[in-house]
Amino acid sequence: MSIEIHEHAPGTGLREFLRVPKRLFRDDPNYIPPLRMELEERLTPGKNPFWEHAEGVLFTAYADGQLAGRISAQIDHEHLRVHQDGAGFFGFFDTIEDEAVARALLDRASAWLGERGMKLARGPFSLSINEESGCLVDGFDTPAALMMGHHRPYQGRLAEAAGFEKAKDLLCWKYRVEEPPPRAARAWEQVQALPEVRFRSVDPSRMRRELDTILEIFNDAWADNWGFVPATPAEVDKMAKDMRLLIDPRFAFFVEVEGEPVGMAVSLPNLPEAIYDLDGELLPFGWAKLLYRLKVKKLKSARLMLLGLKRKMRGVKRYGALSTAMYAELAYRGMRHGFEWAELSWTLEDNRLINLGIKAMRGQVYKTYRIYERAIR
Repeated sequence: MSIEIHEHAPGTGLREFLRVPKRLFRDDPNYIPPLRMELEERLTPGKNPFWEHAEGVLFTAYADGQLAGRISAQIDHEHLRVHQDGAGFFGFFDTIEDEAVARALLDRASAWLGERGMKLARGPFSLSINEESGCLVDGFDTPAALMMGHHRPYQGRLAEAAGFEKAKDLLCWKYRVEEPPPRAARAWEQVQALPEVRFRSVDPSRMRRELDTILEIFNDAWADNWGFVPATPAEVDKMAKDMRLLIDPRFAFFVEVEGEPVGMAVSLPNLPEAIYDLDGELLPFGWAKLLYRLKVKKLKSARLMLLGLKRKMRGVKRYGALSTAMYAELAYRGMRHGFEWAELSWTLEDNRLINLGIKAMRGQVYKTYRIYERAIR
């Protein structure tokens, strides 16, 4: 079998690059094509502020003349500034079930990173840890949630056959929207009794300022997490633009103490539930279907993307129930508005305290994504 690798600068060759999943997942009932417009923006410098602090390349593979796979290679200079670990990233790793094709793509991406001084190839990140992260290794029987990836069961095995090893597992939790457990309900009641504490919904009319506050809490609460990279102001600007359609103040809120936001929870409607039959296209009639399902019909599932408290609140006895009360607040809000289930994703496999808290809310791990890495020779 002859294998050819085509190289594309970001923003070019996208038709070829985005066509790969159509072949790989055409008989997979659990694959929901993401919106092509969003992917094109993400991969195009000038439209995605990620490229203001990153450089990268796209590769597609052909086997005997047939499109057989793709991969990206990117260097995130913000990651290097924070971690100084010589790690470059790969992403969008999708191939036919063939070790030679997968190895050729991974080797080519690694070589590109190595030529630019990187010591380690890590991924998949499409394109960063703040976007789609990991290769699905468990939980193939249901569609991926908003901003999470879907892979064939063989994809991780092909990475391992090419010499990549597990760096970290990311856990996705599923929980039914129902009355919170008694312990969580008591925590919520305790917090409600504190006169200086209140839950305040995000205000969509001042989204940019609200996102600044979310970013402040995010950068503080996640600072010690593995692989954490703070979002830049330009990325927050784009987030504000992208979230105007999806943000629902019923499920995104702050926790304020004496008027200061010290915690936040951000849940978004689970977009794949609304675009399952659009084949990734909003034109000509996809927009109408999407708006109807989001604003009129209403979705039954959501993804809890962020929930965190500033570090200064941890260990303060008076506010010990605060994080548990936030889970209960989400449950109550979801029940009031007819949601049936939610995905909480993702958490690090070794974040013991967070994972215990989710288990206490009856959450169950139903998908696992794996980050791989390999030294660059």
